[in-house]
Amino acid sequence: MARVLVVDDATTVRMYYRDVLETAGFAVEEAVNGFEALEKAIEQRFDLLVVDVNMPKMDGYAFLRQGRRMPELQAVPAVMISTEAGPQDRTRAFAAGANLYLTKPVRPETLAGIATLMAGAAS
Repeated sequence: MARVLVVDDATTVRMYYRDVLETAGFAVEEAVNGFEALEKAIEQRFDLLVVDVNMPKMDGYAFLRQGRRMPELQAVPAVMISTEAGPQDRTRAFAAGANLYLTKPVRPETLAGIATLMAGAAS
């Protein structure tokens, strides 16, 4: 079973992503910020990262930049999902290490389909 790490400070967003991804057959772990996500990535293997941009303590950009320097996360596909919709936001996400950038809200079938394609390529 492919494993997804969902990184978002909003409880309702994490619950929504968990529900969609578990229904699609994924095992899901959650982190509330980039620091917690880095700790979990050291302890466990993931096939996909779903990352918010705006979070306290460590935002999504910083998490991906640091994560891409870690052997555990270098090749793990990352989807950054944010309310920030400007072209500069997309550019910053890719520069930080995201493989895909989506704006909220993301439809359940879109999230499940992307996760299946990206995590399937990793596992």
